[in-house]
Amino acid sequence: MLSSLLLVACSGMENNEDTSTVQEQEEMEESVNGGSETEVTATNLEVPWEIVEFNDTIYVSERPGSITKVTADGVTRKSVKLEKSLANRSEAGLLGLAFPSSFSENKEAFAYYSYANEQGVFQRIVRIQEQSEQWVETAVLVDGIPGGQYHQGGRIEIGPDDKLYATTGDATVPNLAQNKDSLAGKILRINQDGTIPNDNPFADSYIYSIGHRNPQGLAWDEKGNLYATEHGNQAHDEINLVQPGNNYGWPEIEGDQQASEMLSPVVQSGNDTWAPSGTTFYNGDFYFASLRGEAVRKFDVVSESQEVVLDGYGRIRDVLATDEGIYFVTNNTDGRGNPIEQDDRLILWKQN
Repeated sequence: MLSSLLLVACSGMENNEDTSTVQEQEEMEESVNGGSETEVTATNLEVPWEIVEFNDTIYVSERPGSITKVTADGVTRKSVKLEKSLANRSEAGLLGLAFPSSFSENKEAFAYYSYANEQGVFQRIVRIQEQSEQWVETAVLVDGIPGGQYHQGGRIEIGPDDKLYATTGDATVPNLAQNKDSLAGKILRINQDGTIPNDNPFADSYIYSIGHRNPQGLAWDEKGNLYATEHGNQAHDEINLVQPGNNYGWPEIEGDQQASEMLSPVVQSGNDTWAPSGTTFYNGDFYFASLRGEAVRKFDVVSESQEVVLDGYGRIRDVLATDEGIYFVTNNTDGRGNPIEQDDRLILWKQN
């Protein structure tokens, strides 16, 4: 199993320089988290974004344009050959990754990535196929999603209804989040062949919900309820219960503010900052990654509260519930963190 892999360095990866050593970091983690609860399963990741599990194999997308594969036999990395060159922008690059059940037959997955041309920055959702030496883009599902200097969104997940869901940022043009003619600042719902589901809330549109600033996490509970994490404007980060056709307010309202026909979040950070990213549902609760907040946090749906449950690793970009426990990936090499030697890392947190 993957949990047997400890401090495995991916081939060709260079160590990041820092005054801390791996031993010092491990000693700190033992003090913070009880020592035996976590195991490092891969190191020296390149600005990782999304963790996916398929048939006991872990895949991690990396923003510079590669996918790292973690199995019981070791860790390998393959580049992704895309039709468009990745945009050199903050929060951009190769982002979301999702695996349909058909991957075992055709080796095709879904990816979300950012590119730039003379008109600006855009995102597209595509199919990519794993081949012997690399991944290759094979089809485009959605193109022309607005991007900007910041706020690219980028999470994609396959829902209980077998549809593909994607989060898009407001592309640093806040009013686009309220514009139903724009795919910016939205959560999208897409058939796996790239067509528009006939039961989407807005006719002939991929849009599932509007009024989002920069949502970066999607997960469903056991009843099929969809929750999303969202970056607020410096503070007032949000967790929203997302339902079709609803308006979540940005930029008209944020945090606990209210307005007619706009929904406030289930819970929000107030004047604190979580910078929440990926989220996952595990044993009755949601767990979500926290970047600036530098922690894994637990969101209790019943009490509508959240708390830090794991910290000491720096910035956390994504979390994933598995039979082994919760995997999470650090994000200290994204230009906003303080990487130690062998960052970024994929870590398994075993639950007691």
